[in-house]
Amino acid sequence: MPKRTDIKTILIIGAGPIIIGQACEFDYSGTQACKTLKAEGYRIVLVNSNPATIMTDPDLADATYVEPITPEIVAKIIEKERNVLPGGFALLPTMGGQTALNCALSLQKMGVLEKFDVEMIGATADAIDKAEDRERFREAMTKIGLSTPRSHHVKTLGAALEALEDIGLPTIIRPSFTMGGTGGGIAYNKSEFIDIVERGMDASPTSEVLIEESVLGWKEYEMEVVRDKADNCIIVCSIENFDPMGVHTGDSITVAPALTLTDKEYQIMRDASLAVLREIGVETGGSNVQFAVDPESGRMIVIEMNPRVSRSSALASKATGFPIAKVAARLAVGYTLDEIENDITGGATPASFEPTIDYVVTKIPRFAFEKFPGAEPTLTTAMKSVGEAMAIGRTFQESLQKALRSLETGLDGLDEIEVEGMGHGDDRNAIKAALSVPTPDRILHVAQAMRFGFTDEQIHESCKIDPWFLEQMRGIVDAEEKVRKYGLPQTPIAFRQLKAMGFSDKRLAAVAGKSEAEVRTLRRSLKVRPVYKRIDTCAAEFASPTAYMYSTYAMPFAGAPADEAQPSSAKKVVILGGGPNRIGQGIEFDYCCCHACYALRDAGYETIMVNCNPETVSTDYDTSDRLYFEPLTAEDVLEILETEKQNGTLHGVIVQFGGQTPLKLAHALEEAGIPILGTTPDAIDLAEDRDRFKRLLDKLHLKQPKNGIAYSVEQSRLIAAELGLPFVVRPSYVLGGRAMAIIRDEVMFEDYLLGTLPSLIPSEVKAKYPNDKTGQINTVLGKNPLLFDRYLSDAIEVDVDCLCDGKDAFIAGIMEHIEEAGIHSGDSACSLPPRSLSPETIAELERQTRAMALALDVGGLMNVQYAIKDGDIYVLEVNPRASRTVPFVAKVIGKPIAKIAARLMAGEKLASFDLKQEKLEHVGVKEAVFPFARFPGVDVLLGPEMRSTGEVIGLDRSFDVAFAKSQLGAGSKVPVKGTVFVSVRDEDKPRILPSMAILAELGFQIVATGGTLRLLQEHGIRASKINKVLEGRPHVVDAIKNGEIQLVFNTTDGPQALADSRSLRRAALLHKVPYYTTLAGAIAAAEGIKAYCSGDLEVRSLQSYFVRAA
Repeated sequence: MPKRTDIKTILIIGAGPIIIGQACEFDYSGTQACKTLKAEGYRIVLVNSNPATIMTDPDLADATYVEPITPEIVAKIIEKERNVLPGGFALLPTMGGQTALNCALSLQKMGVLEKFDVEMIGATADAIDKAEDRERFREAMTKIGLSTPRSHHVKTLGAALEALEDIGLPTIIRPSFTMGGTGGGIAYNKSEFIDIVERGMDASPTSEVLIEESVLGWKEYEMEVVRDKADNCIIVCSIENFDPMGVHTGDSITVAPALTLTDKEYQIMRDASLAVLREIGVETGGSNVQFAVDPESGRMIVIEMNPRVSRSSALASKATGFPIAKVAARLAVGYTLDEIENDITGGATPASFEPTIDYVVTKIPRFAFEKFPGAEPTLTTAMKSVGEAMAIGRTFQESLQKALRSLETGLDGLDEIEVEGMGHGDDRNAIKAALSVPTPDRILHVAQAMRFGFTDEQIHESCKIDPWFLEQMRGIVDAEEKVRKYGLPQTPIAFRQLKAMGFSDKRLAAVAGKSEAEVRTLRRSLKVRPVYKRIDTCAAEFASPTAYMYSTYAMPFAGAPADEAQPSSAKKVVILGGGPNRIGQGIEFDYCCCHACYALRDAGYETIMVNCNPETVSTDYDTSDRLYFEPLTAEDVLEILETEKQNGTLHGVIVQFGGQTPLKLAHALEEAGIPILGTTPDAIDLAEDRDRFKRLLDKLHLKQPKNGIAYSVEQSRLIAAELGLPFVVRPSYVLGGRAMAIIRDEVMFEDYLLGTLPSLIPSEVKAKYPNDKTGQINTVLGKNPLLFDRYLSDAIEVDVDCLCDGKDAFIAGIMEHIEEAGIHSGDSACSLPPRSLSPETIAELERQTRAMALALDVGGLMNVQYAIKDGDIYVLEVNPRASRTVPFVAKVIGKPIAKIAARLMAGEKLASFDLKQEKLEHVGVKEAVFPFARFPGVDVLLGPEMRSTGEVIGLDRSFDVAFAKSQLGAGSKVPVKGTVFVSVRDEDKPRILPSMAILAELGFQIVATGGTLRLLQEHGIRASKINKVLEGRPHVVDAIKNGEIQLVFNTTDGPQALADSRSLRRAALLHKVPYYTTLAGAIAAAEGIKAYCSGDLEVRSLQSYFVRAA
C-alpha cells in the first residue's frame, strides 16, 4: 500500500522531561518520526516541553510547541493548527512514551479528537486501552490461549486485601497506565503491601492496580515486534534479562539476542508475541512483549506489552541497526514493510527482512543511589536507574566486560568488591546474603563468590541467574586467576584470546600487578590490535555502506581477523559523546554533540561519533558520517583514532561537548599527539584548578567568595575554622555537584569528612589502607583536594553562556536563577532574560564574562556562574565547555549556539556568523524535574548537589505565565483555589506578605503556623492556625494527607528546623501538593497562579517567536 494522501498534517506528542522510566530514548524515536514524516511531505506539528531535545529544534517540525503536555493544552494546539492546511489531521501518540499515550487517551475521552475530526494513527485508542488496562489485557491473553500470572484487578484497598487472601505473599503490585513500574513494587509482608497498593493507586491515572502472583526467580525475555496493515510481522530482536524476574527490565542487565532459549522455545515465544499484537489490535508500528519462563517446568506466561516504541525499542534499534521508530512512522501512514528500504544495507534489503545478528549486545543500567541518601539500593519492579550503557562484542564475555567499563562508575571489568558483613567470621553467609538481594552490584558479588570458592550451583541457588551466564562469568574469573598466577601471556595468540574475552589493558594491569602503559606496550609489541566490524542487520550476507561499527579482538576460525572500518580519505573530526546518562550529565550534552555533527558536516568535514549510550540521538547511525559504538575509555578511543589516522586527515577531536566524560580523556589524547579542537585542556584545567584560577581572577580584578583548598583531613579542619560557618565544600573535578554540601554546623562537617568522603574512595585505595579511614581520604585529597567557599546566603545566582573564538565573544544568554545561590544550578528554575537585574548589572556581567573568555582563550562555548549579593558580583565557577543550559538558551534566543560553537572550534571566526544582541519580547523559564517519588525515605530538600533528572521550559510573553507553564510542564498542579499552608523563617516573613495578599485576593484560604500567622494577621491578611508536626495532632501533615491543602510554602533555617519539616515535605510529594522551599520560588508561584487564574494560557509555536517583520 502506498502512503496515505488524505492526511496532510500530523501532530506528534513528545515525552516531555527526562524522568526515571522515560528518558532520552523518546527524543531518539520522536526525532526519527519527525524527520521521516516531514520527508514524506506531511506538515508536522510537534508538542514537547523538553528544551534539551533534538526533536524540538525549530527545523525538525513545521510548528514546534514547547508547551506543557496536558490534555487541555494539547487540545488548544489542535484547535489552533487544525485548519492551517486543508485536509486530514492525524495524531501519532506512539513516539512519546506513556506521557503521549495517556494524553492521547484523555483527548479521546474528552471528545477533542471527534470535535476537531482528528484521526489517531500508529495505534487506536482501543488498542492502547486494551494493552494498558491490566484487566482487559489479561482477558485478551486468556482468549488467545496464553497464560498470564494469576491476578486480581482492584480499585480500592479493601479489594486489594481480599485479593491478597487469594494470592498470598510475596506478591507483585502493578499500577495501570504507568511507565517504568511507577508506583509498583514487590510486597513481602502485609504492611509493605498496603503501602505499595496506596502508592500504586495514587500513581495510576485511573487509580487501578493489578495484584499479581509472584514469579520471582523466573527467566525474563522481551520480543521487539513490528507489524504492518497487511499483517506482515517481523521480530526485530529478542532480548534476554540477565537478572531474573523481580527486577524491572529497565534496571536489569539485558542481552540481545536471547542466549539461553532452545530453538523450539524461541519459535513458541515468537508465535506468541505475534498473536499478542494481533489480539491487542496494534495494526502498525513497533511493540514490545514481555514473557516470563519458569526454569523448572518451562511454563511460559505473558507479563505485559507496550503498544508503542519503548526503551527496549531504542535498545533493539541500536543493537540491530533496524530503525524501529523510523519504520513505525512510515507504517503509520500506510506503507507496508516490503515497501520500505533498509537504509543500513543501502536498500539491498527491504524492512520486511528480519534482522540477523552475528554478535552479542549487553546493556547495563546506571544508577544514582549516591545522590539520594536514605534510599535503599535494592532493585524491584519499580525502575530506579537513570541511564544505561550498551556494548557490542563477538561473544557474551567480550560484550559484558566492554559494557561494565562503559558505565564509567570506575569499573574496568568484574572488579573485586567489598561484601557487606565479611570479616566477621562468617564470610560465606555474608556472600550468600549479598547474592540473594538484587542490587546494582550483584554481578560483582557473583564474581566475588566465585573467587571465594562458591560453585555455579550454589550461586544459582541464591540469585537465580541462569547457569549459562554463570559459566561465562566463571571463564572470566578463571582467566584472571591464571594471569595472577602466571603473569601476562607472551604470545600473540594467547594475548588475543584474553582480549577477546573483553579484558581492558587497565583490568589486565590490575590483575597482573603492572601499569596500564606496560600492558599496552606488550600488547602492541605482539601486534594485538582490535578490528572493527559493521552492524548491518544481515550478519554480513549483504555488504553494508553504513559505517556503524564496534570493535572486537575475536579470532575467526581460520586466517587473520578481517577489519571492516575502511577509514575514508576525507578531512575528519571526531566527537566524543557523554556515555550513559546520569544525574548531572544527561541529554543536554548529547544535544550539543549532535549539533556538532550537523554543523561540521555542513562545513565539509566527515564527522565521526564515539559513544556507548543506546538511548540517544547521537548514536543514531545517520546523525554522524561514521559511528563507533564503543566505551569512552582512553584505550578504546585511542584505538579508534589509530584506525582513523590510517587514511585521510584527522583535523581534531572535540572533547568539550560530552560533559565530564570526554574531558577526562583530554590528557591521554594530548600525550598521544592527537589535536584537540577549541579551548585547550590546559585552559579547562586552569578553570578547575583553584590556585591558578584565583591568580587569573586577581589579574582581571574580579571577585570570588572567600575560599580555601585542603589536601588532607587536618588541613580541611583548619580552613573550615578560618572561613567560618556556613560554607560550601566539594571535591574538585566533579560534575553535577557530586558530594557537594552546605555545612551549617560542626557536627555536619565531621559527618561530611568521615561519612560522605569515604564513599568516594576508589577500591584500590581502600585496599592499600584497609583500616585507616583518614589515610584513605588523605591519599585521595593529595591529588584531588577539597574546595571550600564561604556560603553567600540570600544571593541571586546567575548563569551566563557565551561563544568565543579567542579574539571576540558573544553573550548568548544571561539566566537569573529563581532559587537563591547554594542550590545547584541544574536544580534551580531560571529565567531568560533575567527578571530583576538592573541594566548596569547586566552590562557588568557581560564585561566580566568577556574578560574571562578572552583570558582563557576560549574556542567555542563557555559557561560562568555568578552570585550577586548587596550589589557585588562574585564569580562562583567557570566552565570553558558546553554546559547543560545550552539547549535552553538556544531555544529561547532562536540561535543554534552549539552548531556555531562547533564551527568556531574547527577554526571559523565569530564575525562570520553575524550575531547581534537582540532584546527578547518573550521570557523562557527553565524548571527542573526530580525523581524523589521513586525513592521513598529520601528528603526532597534541594541543595548544592544536583538531583534532577530532567527539565522543562515555559515560554510566554510574560514571566508570570511562563513560570506557571514551567510548573505545569514539570508535572506540578497549578491550583486555582483551595488552601495554602505557609510557614517561613523569620528573615523571609516581611517579603512573603505581598504573595499571601495575592493568594488571599484570589480566594485561597490560608493556614499558617505561630509566627507567620501573627504577621499575616497584623497586616490584615485572614489566616487560620495550624499545628506544626511537633505541636501535636491534628497537624499540617494530617491536613495534607486528608486532601485539605493544595499548596505549601515552607522555608526553614538551621539543621533542626530542616529535620523537623522533613515529614511535611515528604507528605506534600506523595500527595502531589505543589511545594516551594525557597522564598523566591514561593513568590514566583503566587504570581504565576495569579496569571494562570486571570486568563487563558496562550499557546504559540517556537517558530512564531522568531518571525521577523518584513
